[in-house]
Amino acid sequence: MPLNAQQNTYWLEHAWLGTHVEPGVALDVMDGRIAALRTGVDAPPPGAEVLRGLTLPGLANAHSHAFHRALRGTVQVGSGTFWTWRELMYRAAQNLTPENYFALARAAYAEMALAGITAVGEFHYVHHAPGGTPYADPNAMGEALIEAAAEAGIRITLLDTAYLSSGFGQAPEPHQLRFSDGTAEAWAERAAALKPREHALIGAAVHSVRAVPADQLATVAGWAAERRAPLHVHLSEQTAENDACQAAHGRTPTQLLADHGVLGPRTTGVHNTHLTDGDIALLGGTSTGTCMCPTTERDLADGIGPATRLQRAGSPLSLGSDSHAVIDLLEEARAMELNERLRSRTRGHWTAAALLAAATRDGQAALGWDDAGRLEAGALADFTTVALDSVRTAGPLPRLGAETVVFAASAADVRHTVVGGRHIVRDGAHALVGDVAAALSEAIAAVRG
Repeated sequence: MPLNAQQNTYWLEHAWLGTHVEPGVALDVMDGRIAALRTGVDAPPPGAEVLRGLTLPGLANAHSHAFHRALRGTVQVGSGTFWTWRELMYRAAQNLTPENYFALARAAYAEMALAGITAVGEFHYVHHAPGGTPYADPNAMGEALIEAAAEAGIRITLLDTAYLSSGFGQAPEPHQLRFSDGTAEAWAERAAALKPREHALIGAAVHSVRAVPADQLATVAGWAAERRAPLHVHLSEQTAENDACQAAHGRTPTQLLADHGVLGPRTTGVHNTHLTDGDIALLGGTSTGTCMCPTTERDLADGIGPATRLQRAGSPLSLGSDSHAVIDLLEEARAMELNERLRSRTRGHWTAAALLAAATRDGQAALGWDDAGRLEAGALADFTTVALDSVRTAGPLPRLGAETVVFAASAADVRHTVVGGRHIVRDGAHALVGDVAAALSEAIAAVRG
């Protein structure tokens, strides 16, 4: 994705500046960054690109499994648990090739761009061919994801994932062999060959404490620390994982990660659903982040994580669409608040501003894009515009635009997405992937076989 190296100006009818809605803002963009921000510009300057609605910093999807997009609809049939859902997921994973995974990810990332997402954290663990044989290029699958993001016009943090066992002390099951490098050292050697580029950062992930033996956790953490790279981990998503960890190690998953140096400000725990008071104190005290994925957590009946307590303890919050039951970061933000209302039977745990911060600034930071997630001079020119005149958003005063967007709008209300100053979505249409719905249908059919 060659990012825009030209100078241009965008005129924002309304802009969210982190604390308030500002009418009439001009953004000058140079070499993919915001060169200047001017307020009080009542009319579009000559030649400016006009963005009508409320413009926000680009949304960050901090947790994605791109191939799960092929599961939408099919896994909603009947009943079951996370574990029955997982068997359907494994079947889809077995059908992936570098070619069809590229096509599926390209279409899924284009759907994200249509939803205002400018950066995705791809938690990537399908590394090898079925049976575990490496491809000629051992990183063929990861490279396919990086190229897919380029063609969809968004940034990616490839969170290359160590996945070595099926459970505590258990070898990978047959359908998990393509996830495993055998040892953390072999994982680190393969992952080291991945190189960042203008639109892509390389991070690391521990799939879970059940999938990486305790004596190998430090290897993954050290790899990320040496590179100052983001490190993510599925954490306490299921009570069964907590029980198994206690049986194997006499401690919670959070305590086990702490013992082996995994926690810290560059680390994000994904889900963090079933935590003890001590776990919350450990995560907050180490500034370890929390990525909540409410639409997936409710789809899989996982439970509601203690997000308010985590944030109060010092854990920054981000958001992800995870299994892509829907791709809508506004819904994720809204759901985090509304889930907490249902649990507590009180309203107003986060302001709209705080929810937008989780969806933008803090999500971008969790993915290593520290210079994104805000509309100010020097920041990456990544932003998205949400309509304030749709059937969902019409009526409220523009100064209530943040509340309107968080509590009423959906991905369908995104009108524009700009990445590195480049107009990727214009008036609701993707500029690079002409028919995203058709691309999704074709790619999903190829994966289903």
